[in-house]
Amino acid sequence: MRRLQTAHESGGEAEAGSSSAAAEGVARLHAAIEGVIKGKSEAVRLTLVALLAGGHLLVEDVPGVGKTTLAQALARALDCTFQRIQFTSDLLPSDVIGLSVYNEPRGAFEFKPGPIFANVVLADEINRTTPKTQSALLEAMGEGHVTVEGTTYQLPAPFIVVATQNPIEHHGTYPLPESQLDRFMLRLRIGYPDAEMEKVIVRDRATGDPLDEMRAVLSAADVAALQREVAGVSVDDALVDYLMRIVSATRNSEMLDLGVSPRGTLALFRAAQALALTEDRAYCVPDDIKRLVLPVFAHRLVVNSRFSSTLRRSEEAEAVLREIMKTISVPL
Repeated sequence: MRRLQTAHESGGEAEAGSSSAAAEGVARLHAAIEGVIKGKSEAVRLTLVALLAGGHLLVEDVPGVGKTTLAQALARALDCTFQRIQFTSDLLPSDVIGLSVYNEPRGAFEFKPGPIFANVVLADEINRTTPKTQSALLEAMGEGHVTVEGTTYQLPAPFIVVATQNPIEHHGTYPLPESQLDRFMLRLRIGYPDAEMEKVIVRDRATGDPLDEMRAVLSAADVAALQREVAGVSVDDALVDYLMRIVSATRNSEMLDLGVSPRGTLALFRAAQALALTEDRAYCVPDDIKRLVLPVFAHRLVVNSRFSSTLRRSEEAEAVLREIMKTISVPL
């Protein structure tokens, strides 16, 4: 691992200064969000990875652990536009992307944008709506624009969808299809806080909601600049080969009916670059890949029914991935 690091440690003063400025911005954003989502540093960091890598985030967990709060904290920490869409069984695609309305004085139809037209979009309980409405997000998440009646409308930049969902085993849910899941760069779970941290949360909330005290620490332009920095993070060829061996193993595993897509490969590559930037590095290391394999790949896989277990569906793929990772040699 040391050999891979030293290959990129000789940057000039300008690069070091740029990296330090980026690290400062990331640190401010991380601290602002963790002031609300306490004791969940890794979940906050993965949220920032999705944002800086230009991806989208799926937060899957049981009710009440802070899924919606995480998205709201991200939005309040950014001086950007924010929209929340509460997904229900009767929500229509036009309720998400907008529709054309006849303007009688002008004698013409005009487009009324839906809530998808925002920098940060909270798709709350996305698996409580029908597949038809879920599919309304596909073009927006994949291409950064929507098409209505033959006209294409560009979405604002930066653009991130933070979707929350209860585990698919819960009542009243519609499992997201593979095509929708593949649009999410990362999936994460927040989990319960430990007893000590939960006591801190109770004390903090006794006098008010920490969300009400949040102030923006970065602008849309700051986020765009950080995203450009991510694109410049160096990834050694040995790490790309390591990534490709993992991808190939998922496609050839008898335990899986569906392996990682090329979109998934690109997602892990870009997420590794973003993770390196959040840790003030201008280069990736093997641990970046290993740390991100589960949150980036697991939700894209379909486990063969012969290898099903008593685990939740979302955890079965993670178990298979862990077994696959044991067979892949790590570059030195």
